[in-house]
Amino acid sequence: MDAELFPRDRAQVAPGAVHVPDWLDEARQRELLAACREWARPPAGLRTVRTPGGGTMTARQVCLGWHWYPYGYARTATDGDRTPVKPFPTWLDALARRAVADALGPPADPLPAYDIALINFYDGDARMGMHRDADERSTAPVVSLSLGDTCVFRFGNTATRARPYTDVELRSGDLFVFGGPARLAHHGVPRVLQGTAPPQLGLAGRLNVTLRVSGLGPGEWPPAARIMGDSPS
Repeated sequence: MDAELFPRDRAQVAPGAVHVPDWLDEARQRELLAACREWARPPAGLRTVRTPGGGTMTARQVCLGWHWYPYGYARTATDGDRTPVKPFPTWLDALARRAVADALGPPADPLPAYDIALINFYDGDARMGMHRDADERSTAPVVSLSLGDTCVFRFGNTATRARPYTDVELRSGDLFVFGGPARLAHHGVPRVLQGTAPPQLGLAGRLNVTLRVSGLGPGEWPPAARIMGDSPS
């Protein structure tokens, strides 16, 4: 919006979870969008994620560094074209570290290198069910960046997918970081507000770029996820 009745201020949604509005300026949004469009091309490009129960996620996804599948990680697109996952660029690690420092403050101990990007594309009636990011061995904060259409982001608790939770409006350029006591909180996207993307961005739909630390060593092959019930949809 060009004019706000009430300015959008940064907010702590829960201990360890912070929303920073307008963190990416227009130029940086354009750069990140251009990169996402390149990453979405095959091989190991944008795909529909299928769950073991036979369902499909309505948001389509592409991965960098490690390929996420329900419910684990691999070095190839195991549930796609089976080609090697695209590399995770060092500039995304730098971006993630800056995001954590801006949202949560400088970490007491040095953060390990960020090495996973999950990029979800929401179009039409796509959504994301309540789930936890529990497939990583690292407890480093999760960094979430939004591009395009505004969404309702539901941030809950660590015990259950049900209440209590808080609904946050995430717009293009917004940053959301959750770590510490909020690292394993349930969260999801119950609604995307179609047609709300900034016209100058040239994007119909919503892109969410989620940056994580795997905690996996070089050449290590991760086991399946520990929490089989945490399936987004």
